[in-house]
Amino acid sequence: MRFLREKISALETERESLLMEIEQLKKVAESRASSLEVEIKQLREDIQALRELLGVNEEVKWSL
Repeated sequence: MRFLREKISALETERESLLMEIEQLKKVAESRASSLEVEIKQLREDIQALRELLGVNEEVKWSL
């Protein structure tokens, strides 16, 4: 019985640690996604500026 209680306790501790790690990974993923969204927006603005500079009248609709 004692062995089972120790095993359960160890598993509960490991579970808590894994849940904290998952939360940290979610925050990192959200931060990266946000950075990528900003970068994509900037690239689209750069494309538009280049089109205007080159006199390209064709408009491209971006969809996500």
